[in-house]
Amino acid sequence: MAEFAPGSGEPSAIDAVLKRHFGFPSFRPHQREIVESLLAGRDVVALLPTGGGKSLCYQLPAVLGNGLTVVVSPLIALMKDQVDSLDELGVPATFLNSSLTPDESRRRWKGLARGEYRILYLAPERLVTPEMLEALQGWNVGLIAVDEAHCISEWGHDFRREYRELAILRDRFPRVPIIALTATATARVRDDIIAMLRMREPQVHVASFNRPNLSYRIIPRTSPLKQVLAIVSEHRGESGIVYCMTRNRTEELADALTREGVAALAYHAGLDSQERAKRQELFIRDEVQVIVATIAFGMGIHKPDVRFVVHHDLPKNIESYYQETGRAGRDGLPSECVLLYSPADAVRLHRLIDEGTDEQEKLVSRRHIARLTEFCESPQCRRVQLLGYFGETYTDPAGEPLDACGSCDNCLTPRETFDGTLEAQKLLSCILRIEQKAGFNVGLHHVVDVLLGADTEKVRKWGHESLSTYGIGKDRSRNEWIHFARELMRRGLIHQKADQFNVLEVTPAGRDLLRERARIELSRPMATARLSREKREQQRKMTGSIHYDEGVFDRLRAWRKATAAERGVPAYVIFHDSTLQAIAHEKPATLAALGRIAGLGERKLIEYGERILAEIRAADGTT
Repeated sequence: MAEFAPGSGEPSAIDAVLKRHFGFPSFRPHQREIVESLLAGRDVVALLPTGGGKSLCYQLPAVLGNGLTVVVSPLIALMKDQVDSLDELGVPATFLNSSLTPDESRRRWKGLARGEYRILYLAPERLVTPEMLEALQGWNVGLIAVDEAHCISEWGHDFRREYRELAILRDRFPRVPIIALTATATARVRDDIIAMLRMREPQVHVASFNRPNLSYRIIPRTSPLKQVLAIVSEHRGESGIVYCMTRNRTEELADALTREGVAALAYHAGLDSQERAKRQELFIRDEVQVIVATIAFGMGIHKPDVRFVVHHDLPKNIESYYQETGRAGRDGLPSECVLLYSPADAVRLHRLIDEGTDEQEKLVSRRHIARLTEFCESPQCRRVQLLGYFGETYTDPAGEPLDACGSCDNCLTPRETFDGTLEAQKLLSCILRIEQKAGFNVGLHHVVDVLLGADTEKVRKWGHESLSTYGIGKDRSRNEWIHFARELMRRGLIHQKADQFNVLEVTPAGRDLLRERARIELSRPMATARLSREKREQQRKMTGSIHYDEGVFDRLRAWRKATAAERGVPAYVIFHDSTLQAIAHEKPATLAALGRIAGLGERKLIEYGERILAEIRAADGTT
C-alpha cells in the first residue's frame, strides 16, 4: 500500500506546488493544516463551507504524494468538470463511470494500472464493487477522499444508503489516510462520519460557516414570476438557480421565464439521466442563464460563477437553505440569495409531515420548520442568525461579536418598529380565552381566525364566535397577525408545542406582560420593495466587490468563452471570473506582473499569458 512521501510536506514544497500548479499565493483558513496532516498519514475530517476550497485539500497532497488519490463523489455529472479543471492545471486525473464507452473505460483502466494518473474519481456504489476494490489494491492508493461525507450519516440532511458501504475501506486500505469533506454537518453528524468510516483519531477542522461574499434577502412572495424576473433583470447576463418545491412548478416557472425572454430550463428527478446531463451542460456552458430546480433534488452543479440563488418556495430546513444558497458565489465574488417567503409554504410542509408514520421524525421535522420560519420572519441580521444556528458567533477581524453584517435585507432596510402593546394583548388574550372555553390549545391559524372574526367550521364547532376576542383583530391582516405571533414566540411570550401539532400556549412571561399591561415594541412585517440603487451599492461593497476596468473584463470574458469552446470545456475551467476581475483591476503589462495574480499557475501563465496581455492592450487601445 502506498504512503505519501515523507518530507514532501515541508512548507517550501507545499507553497511551491500551491503557486506553481494552482496559482494561489497563500492558503485559505485550515487548508495548510489539512494538507500537512494528510501528508503525515493522518485521517482528517474537514468541514469547510461551500466555496471554501475543499477540493484543494486533497488535490495538493495528490500532487506531492507518491500514490493514487481516490475521490469518492456522489455526483457523476461533476467528475468530468473536475478532471477538465485538473488537466488545465497540469495534474493528471481521470474518472470511471457509466458515461464512458467500453473502449474509453478500458483505456483508462490500463492507464491507472500503469500509474499514469494522480487522481481518480469514483461514485461510492462503483468503488465498493469487488472488481474495483481488487483493482485499487494494485494501483498504489495513497489517499482516499470522501466528498459530501454527510451523506454517510442517517442524521445528515442528505443521507444516501450507498455511502454506508464505504465502511469497508478501512479493512481494505488500513494504512491509507482518509479525509472526509463536507460543507454542512452538526457535531452529531461529524461523530457519525468518524464512526462509519472507522477513522483513527482524525484531525477535525471546522472552518467558519460565514460566506462573506453572499448577501441574504427574504421578501414576501406576492407576484412570484414578476419577482423572479426582477431579480434576473438585476443580474443581466449572469447565471442563477431558482429552487421550487415541486417538479410541476419547476416546469411551469421555466416555461414562464422562457416566454419572458429568459433562457431557462427545469431540472428535477423526473427527467431521465441523459436529459438532466444535457440541461446541466447547457447551464455550465452559459447557454442557459437560469436553472429552475426542485428543492428535494441535489443538483450537483459545480459552477463557480452562479451570481444569484432564488428560493421560490420554503426549503425544508436551515441546513438545506445554507447548502442551496451556498451554490452561489463559489468563486468568492459578490452574489445574492433571495427567498420568496409565504407562511402558506410552512402549512404545506406540515401537511406533508403529518402524512408520515414515524412520530420522532415528524417531531424533528416540525422543529426544523419552526426554526426556519423564525429565521425568515425575524428582524435580526440574517448572517448573525445563520451562523448562530451552526453554533458560530459573527465577529469582526479582532474577534469581537457583531450584531449586523451590513449586507442582508434586515441590515440594509431595518424593520420599522411600533408600539405593539395592544396587538400583543389581543393575541395573548385570544389564546387564553380559547383555552379557557375549549379546555385545550389550538394552532396559530385558528387563533388568527378568531381574531379576524372568520366564519369557519372549527369556529362554529367549538363555539368560538361567542368569545370576547372574536373579531377584535379585523383592523389587521392575516399575515400581520401571523407575523406578530411569530415575534411573540421569539420573545418567549408564546410557546408553540411541536409535539402537539404546533398548538400555542401563553408562557408565564406572556401572562405577566398581559397582567401588568407592559409596553412592548413589535416590528412590522418585512417589506416587498426592491433595494434602491444606493442600497445595492452598499450591499456589493459589504460583500467584497472590487473596482475593475469593465472594458478589459468584458474583453477577457469574450476571449475566455472562445478559448473554452475550442477546448470543449466550461469557461470557468479556463479562468474564474474572480481571476479575470483581478486582471482587469491590476491591468498588468508584463508576464511577471501577471504571474502575481491569484489563479494563474505556471502552466496557465505559459499557455495563456501573452494572449491575456494582448487582450489588455487591445482593450486599452494600445499595441
